[in-house]
Amino acid sequence: MKKDDTLWKGILENICDDFLRFFFEDAEKLFDLERGFQFLDKELEQLFPTEEIEPPKFVDKLVKVFTKTGEEDWILVHIEVQGYDDKDFAKRMFTYFYRILDKYGKPVTAIAIFTDSNKKFHPGVYEYKYLGSKIIYEFNNYKIIEQDETALIENENPFSIVVLTVLLALKKKKLDDQSLFDLKYSLAKNLLRRKIPKKKVDDLLIFLQRYITFADQGYNVKFDKEIGELTGNQKSMGIREMVLDKAEKKGIEKGVEKATVSFIMSLWETDNYTVSQIASLLKVSEEFVQNTIASKH
Repeated sequence: MKKDDTLWKGILENICDDFLRFFFEDAEKLFDLERGFQFLDKELEQLFPTEEIEPPKFVDKLVKVFTKTGEEDWILVHIEVQGYDDKDFAKRMFTYFYRILDKYGKPVTAIAIFTDSNKKFHPGVYEYKYLGSKIIYEFNNYKIIEQDETALIENENPFSIVVLTVLLALKKKKLDDQSLFDLKYSLAKNLLRRKIPKKKVDDLLIFLQRYITFADQGYNVKFDKEIGELTGNQKSMGIREMVLDKAEKKGIEKGVEKATVSFIMSLWETDNYTVSQIASLLKVSEEFVQNTIASKH
């Protein structure tokens, strides 16, 4: 699974209550958000196997949400995050709908989130008509590139930070690293000023940090440091996690060492970390850090 897919799946689970409040104005009245959620990803995959989809899907979730009917009742929310043009997208949404409805016999609502840059790609309806038989299936749809950035900045719902992150990622190609850094840092400060539980703040910071990266690795290190100072936690953005992520792509032990050496030098050259701090962050010995620095000078 691609990195962005993993990030989306994680954030949808971590702030699912805020996601529902963001898209449904009466969420507090409709849903019993305090009861939590059940994510039926495996069940959804069985209903719609990956091999049926060409090209491969981006992100989909099926969420069991309890209602406030006064009974033991629940509904299903189907969430699709789409990052590419697909002429068959609306048909696929309809196929999801009838398979989910047939299996569970419960009310189903669907939300499609489009993260691509093509403003002409915005499906929201599937129509079928043949010899007097007709179906019209409409689903909730949300095109991120069309959203009002000012309104999102003023929106206190934590999910607005996710949307703003994607908007900034869409601007990335037009920005140099310094301009991107300034905007990303500003967005992080916007998040930190909000009255949001710490766990959600951490989840959103990780989404922001990993969804938008810089061409120059030094800016990634700089961003980690600045956020660490803002939060009072120098390890808050998971530098070690980034090292392992890079190494994982190599697929070999030698890759781990190469990625670690690269980060040691990136941290050292900022003049903001001591040998001891670098060793602690990357979980390596101080001797290894010293030898690495010495070998590069």
